[in-house]
Amino acid sequence: MSEFTNVTVVKKANVYFGGNVSSRTIKFPDGSMKTLGFMLPGEYTFNTADKEIMEIIDGDLEAMLPGSGQWQKIKGGESFEVSANAKFTVKINAPTDYCCSFVK
Repeated sequence: MSEFTNVTVVKKANVYFGGNVSSRTIKFPDGSMKTLGFMLPGEYTFNTADKEIMEIIDGDLEAMLPGSGQWQKIKGGESFEVSANAKFTVKINAPTDYCCSFVK
């Protein structure tokens, strides 16, 4: 899906890690939410409240997912999932455009 229709976009950006990671929240009529974001090169650790599906639209990164002792290479067109109440780390190798879906 390359675009969303009939959504509400929160104008205020979510800004993390000194501005190296930013996103905008999108709310859907059914109550579900996604964020559309952009990450600059660097290493970042995130905590999840809900299950997350990270769709990498464009970019190049490595992810250290919960329970894995190895970095997983991920590039544009691929995705990964992180369970609720977990922590994961990403190493961004090239500017990365992403869409994060929150699953309740």
